[in-house]
This record gives sequence, structure tokens and C-alpha cells, in this order.
Amino acid sequence: MCYWYGVEQQILLGLQLQTRVYFPLIFSATQSVLGLASGMLVGFSLGLVGGGGSILAVPLMVYVVGVPQPHVAIGTSAIAVAANAAINLSNHARGGTVIWSCALVFALSGMFGAFGGSILGKMLDGQKLLALFSIVMLVIAALMLKTRARVGLTDVKISMSNTPAIIGLGLVTGTMSGFFGIGGGFLIVPALMLATGMPIMNAVSSSLVAVTAFGVTTALSYAWSGLVSWDLAGLFVAGGIAGGLLGTRSARHLSERRGALNIVFATVIIVVAIYMLLRNIDVS
Repeated sequence: MCYWYGVEQQILLGLQLQTRVYFPLIFSATQSVLGLASGMLVGFSLGLVGGGGSILAVPLMVYVVGVPQPHVAIGTSAIAVAANAAINLSNHARGGTVIWSCALVFALSGMFGAFGGSILGKMLDGQKLLALFSIVMLVIAALMLKTRARVGLTDVKISMSNTPAIIGLGLVTGTMSGFFGIGGGFLIVPALMLATGMPIMNAVSSSLVAVTAFGVTTALSYAWSGLVSWDLAGLFVAGGIAGGLLGTRSARHLSERRGALNIVFATVIIVVAIYMLLRNIDVS
């Protein structure tokens, strides 16, 4: 059960107090279908072009499914992000491309940041949060368009020299992930490469440890405040699994057009971000 809140005014000893009153948020059959379809779209985009697809989860929940409370959309999307990342992590782990020593330290430090970021995010007005979210979408779209061809070091291990950078960048990316309720893969991957010098393939695989950890931390924080729709999260995850399988299969056939697909998808993110910014800039 998910809840959205109203504000109840109380007068006590001449002082005006405000308390949050939570009401059940119930989705119609149409919204449930839209939630499943939206999850499939996010999963398809993740499977087709890799990271970045989860950034569409929040706008889809708000503007397509019709979730009335932005904080509920963010808390719910965090669950979907964590679930999709965990599934992908298992595949990468079997391939032996995850550098666990670096990934675990990065994720652990980032969990503290994600918890703090989620608390700050819940304190901010929902529409202002969406306006800031749209700006982050523009940054992520720009990162998607950037070519990442760095070779890197194949024998990277955690050491006294790179531990401070791993912890520091983990804390920063975790805070942003928790604040906006996003996986943050497009921030985590370059952060891992910068901190350790690992190759892009290892960074992508290792980033899934942090994406999973950040998503779980953020989701628990929002769930504690009653700002998660478990039914919608289940639909998103189910749709994401189906869409991910289809997207991965399509990616194999369209591998030669990978660069063009990234450009198209980044363009979609930019358009959605501008739309969100225009919808919410007047209250930000």
C-alpha cells in the first residue's frame, strides 16, 4: 500500500501546527496497465542501450501512470532500479568482470550518502525536486553522448592510494542517487574509472553493485516514510524484466548501430527533461 500526504492544520495554545496525514493511493486498472508498460519501456531501453534507461522511470510514473506525489514516484522507482541492477549484476558476476574489492567499498560509502540524500530529497517540495531532476537528466544525456574509449588497467585492486578517492566519490554519487532516486550508473561508471583507473567494462559491471546498494538504501528510506507504492513497483519490475529480455535481444541485432541508438535515446531524455523543466520551473 502506498500513501500520499495532505497537510492538516492544528491550533494548539495559539500556535499553528502542521502534521502530515497519509491517505491510501489506489491505482485503477488502466494505471496498472500503464505501469506495466512503462516498466517494459524502461527495461527495454536498459537492455538496448545500457545504463540511463532508469532515468525515465520517474517521469513515466508521474506523467504517464499518473502518480500524484513526486516523492512516491521517486521512492517507487528506486525499488525498480535496484531490482533491475541486481538482475544485471548477477549476469556480470558470472562473467567475472566485477572488481569486488573496489565495488564493495564504493557501494558501502555511497550507501551513507544515499541515505542522507534521500532524507534531503523528501524535505524538498515535490515540484522543485522534479525541476532539479530534469537538470540531472540533461547531464546524464550529455554523458551518454560522450565517447568513453579509455582502455584502463586490467589488474586494478583496492589500495591505500586509491581508497580515499573510492570512498569520496562513492559518497558523492550515493548522495545524488539518494536525493533523486536514480541508479546513477552514468555517474558511478566514470567515478570508478577516475578513482581506480579500471577499464570501462569492469567499471560498468562493478557499478551495478553500487546501483543496487544505493537503490535499496533509497527505497528503504522512502518506504519508512510511506512513500512507496509496492504494487506499482512490482508492475515496474515485472515489466522491466520482460522489456530487458526483449531489449537485450534487439541489441544483438542492432549492435552495429549502437552509437546511433545512444544518440536517439539521449535525445529522448533531453526532450523529456525539457518538458519536465518547463512544467516545474515556475515553482522552483
